[in-house]
Amino acid sequence: MSVYAGIDPVSKRRHYLKETVPAGPRLAIRAETVRERLVREVAERRNPRTSATVAQLVERYVDQLDRAPRTRELYRGYARKHIVPLIGTEKVAAVDAEILDSLYAELRRCRDHCTGRPKVQHRTTRPHECDDRCRRHRCLPLSPTVVRHVHFLLSGAFKRAVRWKWIAGNPCSQAEPPAAPTPNPQPPSPEAAARIVTEALRDPDWGALLWVAMTTGARRGELCALRWSDVALGEGRAVLWLRRGISHSEAGWTEGDLKNHQQRRIALDVETVAVLAEHRDRCTERAAAVGAVLAPHAFVFSPELDGARLLAPSSLTQRYDRLVSRLGVDTTFHKLRHYSATGFAAGVDIRTVAGRLGHGGGGTTTLRAYAAWVSEADQRAAKGIGAAMPVRQAPVSHVERAKTDPRSPYERIAATVRDAVLTGALPAGAPAPSVKTLAAEYGGAVSTAHRARQLLAAWGLVVPAPGGRATIAAPAVETTSPDPEPDTMPGGERAGMGMGRQLLDLRIRRDRFEVSEVTADADPKNWEELRQLLVDAVKRDGHEEHDIAGYEMDVRAHGYPAVITTFVTTARS
Repeated sequence: MSVYAGIDPVSKRRHYLKETVPAGPRLAIRAETVRERLVREVAERRNPRTSATVAQLVERYVDQLDRAPRTRELYRGYARKHIVPLIGTEKVAAVDAEILDSLYAELRRCRDHCTGRPKVQHRTTRPHECDDRCRRHRCLPLSPTVVRHVHFLLSGAFKRAVRWKWIAGNPCSQAEPPAAPTPNPQPPSPEAAARIVTEALRDPDWGALLWVAMTTGARRGELCALRWSDVALGEGRAVLWLRRGISHSEAGWTEGDLKNHQQRRIALDVETVAVLAEHRDRCTERAAAVGAVLAPHAFVFSPELDGARLLAPSSLTQRYDRLVSRLGVDTTFHKLRHYSATGFAAGVDIRTVAGRLGHGGGGTTTLRAYAAWVSEADQRAAKGIGAAMPVRQAPVSHVERAKTDPRSPYERIAATVRDAVLTGALPAGAPAPSVKTLAAEYGGAVSTAHRARQLLAAWGLVVPAPGGRATIAAPAVETTSPDPEPDTMPGGERAGMGMGRQLLDLRIRRDRFEVSEVTADADPKNWEELRQLLVDAVKRDGHEEHDIAGYEMDVRAHGYPAVITTFVTTARS
């Protein structure tokens, strides 16, 4: 029985509803009943208006999908690998829950959709000579998350087909995809985070990026799109405006809207403000050195001296992976957001946490209801995550750093010559090695040896002689405490007292057991400042401020063994 149902919107051909009536008694009456039902479905528009296949539906749906280019490419990959090979030729009107459940079962059996027979899985489809990379095929299932993504893609496509009047109902509403995996965020531990950021700070620019990532919880695309015009470091209003993100498209990495299409503002703690201020000063100096100006719209983290080019998120991830691999820490860059969320959640309401991280769902409604959500709670969040960060070492110039931590070839050459001067192998007044001698002796280029000579001159170990040969200078004597009595400095004054702000060595103990030892710039006579340093140490030890009574802190001038004072307090002092 065939009934005309109009023009197929996909093929543009005449579309018929067809149904076969099996032979038997009262055939004419049963055929007439089928014809009346088909005619009624056409009149009531309850019939499938097209004979399009699932492959045609999915292709048309993805082409019209208003999503990021990367999302559309992901959906096309799902359709090409998993949907079209298995149910692509099925008519849209013929798909039901049984077909979809069978599809999901096949995806959970083998991601390559093999026949179950033994075969060799070749490393490439091109002509090649097999090696150990061509091995026996082993069935591996797709993860539940990917199977659910396939279900969501089909559900959206069939929902659009219902709206287009192609079918009367969505079969995906009755299918059962795998259950969503239980969330199991695994942020790095505070100890691992401290190792990561301490190692990264060997390169101040790289360390600044990871520091901001840890304290703000920003996504990698948001950090790469951050511009100096989005950073406010003034007192009382230190915030980051996250307005744009970096995403991947056919044209490469480009700027676009944030993931949830909502801008957000994040309050900064004092130490993060200092990190960004130092980073901005370095960027300004580098730009000025090449005759450029750091524009307000320059990228905060950029591979260019003037900040004109964005940092590719993929390069950020690759460098981070190399860093944690070198440290033996099993983590990823995205888990820094989990680390931030863990720090935020301590004593901070979930609405503020969702706002800082830019989470949708429950956080979206909160952000709409509280337009000015950057409030006291957000300031507490900034202070809490800042207190959990490790203590940064005072910034050291590359000239001083190269004495103890030479990295580049010219620094290693200069450090070797310095050791020879300090040990007396090159006495004071002796001719300094020439550039050619250094290049020949250490197997480097002449330009590398020239930079090593310049570094030796900056250390004061080589005295240039205009018109003559440079000579070795006597090394400067390191300053030590001249008084044999450890409790005093020259003049009989106790170390540190009456000297104002200075670099202090702080040793923190709990129940007579040492907890940590840090270096900080503070006034040893400022009790409020010392108390705040002890509070920060208590929080880093995993306790709250009210537990401060169980701690004590020895205060020493940096580099001196004498204890200036032992700071103790009570919970209410």
